[in-house]
Amino acid sequence: MLNLFGEDVQDPTLRTVKGKLNDYEGFTEKFKPKKTTDDCYTPPLVYDAIRRWVGDNLMKLDGVEVVRPFYPGGDFERFDYPDGCLVLDNPPFSILSRIRRFYHLKGIRYFLFAPTLTIANSAKELDCTYIICGSSITYENGAVVPTSFITNLPGDTRIWCAGELSKIINTANRENLKAARKPENPVYVYPPQVVSAALIQKIAKRGVEWRVPKKECVSINRLDSQANTNKTIFGGGWLIAERAAAERAAAERAAAERAAAERAAERERRIWLLSLREMEIVERLGEKGGAG
Repeated sequence: MLNLFGEDVQDPTLRTVKGKLNDYEGFTEKFKPKKTTDDCYTPPLVYDAIRRWVGDNLMKLDGVEVVRPFYPGGDFERFDYPDGCLVLDNPPFSILSRIRRFYHLKGIRYFLFAPTLTIANSAKELDCTYIICGSSITYENGAVVPTSFITNLPGDTRIWCAGELSKIINTANRENLKAARKPENPVYVYPPQVVSAALIQKIAKRGVEWRVPKKECVSINRLDSQANTNKTIFGGGWLIAERAAAERAAAERAAAERAAAERAAERERRIWLLSLREMEIVERLGEKGGAG
């Protein structure tokens, strides 16, 4: 890195400028694209799978113009919507309520992507169907978002737990990731009598103690079976005695048990109950003239 100032800078103002000019990481960080839900462009494999499901389960798409007004620099309010079209697209989640109110006002049919966990908060006053999936989509910018759908297509269903659509999306998402994935480095599995610092740290981070006497280990860089492959044990390792290998296995089991216990402790469960008012609403649901 070119230093624009000498080391004997006395002026504090120059020291500040010097620091800013030499803060290359801070400079480049400002220009990195941020992963937000408003910039989640849908992979074609996933989009096509969802479109097929809509055609098979909600309405025949033969002869229907399916439009996608949400693209970089686009304006959905000024978009030229053909008569009888269907908007099937992934909108900016931050203005989902505004988008839905616009479509209801204009009488435009839509099937929109929506964030699963907050889907019920979007323009509650509007008639719609919530199609909820157990799927997380990996979008083009790398963001992984639990995704469901909202539609104003006719029907008497308010909430649809769409297990089939969830499976379809998960399959398409895996295929998309597989197609985009770079070749992965192989995973090396060593015999229990071989340990390395990388392996030992996984045990230590769970607070488990384990020791190997000097007489029960010898330092090695590679196994004989690696000699003809130009491979080595990353960072070096040790060949340990059978007794030490047995203790290693016990230490790994203890570490795994502690990890499971820590994960369980992190999950807090809180049970919410219905009020008397809400129970009365539930009793009226489904009755003639009941709540809609």
